Amino acid sequence: MSTRSEKMEAFGRILDIMDELREKCPWDREQTMESLRNLTIEETYELADAIIEKDMDEIRTELGDLLLHIVFYAKIGDEKSVFDITDVINTVSEKLIFRHPHVFGEREVTGSKEVISNWEELKMKENNGTKRVLSGVPKTLPALIKAHRVQDKARAVGFDWASPDDIWEKVSEEVGEVRSELRSGSREQLESEFGDLLFSIVNAARLYDIEPETALERANLKFMHRFNYIEEHARANGRNINALTLEEMDALWEEAKQKENN
Repeated sequence: MSTRSEKMEAFGRILDIMDELREKCPWDREQTMESLRNLTIEETYELADAIIEKDMDEIRTELGDLLLHIVFYAKIGDEKSVFDITDVINTVSEKLIFRHPHVFGEREVTGSKEVISNWEELKMKENNGTKRVLSGVPKTLPALIKAHRVQDKARAVGFDWASPDDIWEKVSEEVGEVRSELRSGSREQLESEFGDLLFSIVNAARLYDIEPETALERANLKFMHRFNYIEEHARANGRNINALTLEEMDALWEEAKQKENN
């Protein structure tokens, strides 16, 4: 692996490249923080895909793309005289030191749960203690991830179920409320009850240390693989998938499922 000096040299190289791009490339010169925002989101999802697929080469590539974006934003900040890459790095370094007193200070911890609890406690002390517990959850997070994050932050200050087993009564209650609203015909209230049910399912996953976004994405990929199998089988036999009966599709679904287990 690289030495410390090689790592510093590589980081300096990308800073130099960014300086050249902003000066000489028309496209790079035109970019703003606003124009880069959606591209950054896309790159983040591409990294997430690579992690799900455990593709280390692709993870390395996507990490590089994200690093490029960080350097890009810092360069724009430097041009506006509001911050530069040194400020960015020092800010996160100071934050890490402040929120890890068990590493850089005298506080002792018994495990990772206490680390998380201390993290949230220390986070609330920043900005003269005016930060709210849920203030760090981005408004634009996808709803599933946001649900997990707000539950996790509430847990860190002690607002949580006493035992993971306790959540199932709540899940059952929410299922009952959804079924009740199905009979009432109120679409707005039905949407609300579905939201409560989904929120409780996310809570259940969290309590059992399951990342719900990852779990759902794996379910998506599983469904897509099996459905594609049905479609490909139909085409191989000169048929359109629309022409298959539900019984035929179910049989092919089970066939695809069996192949996964072999």
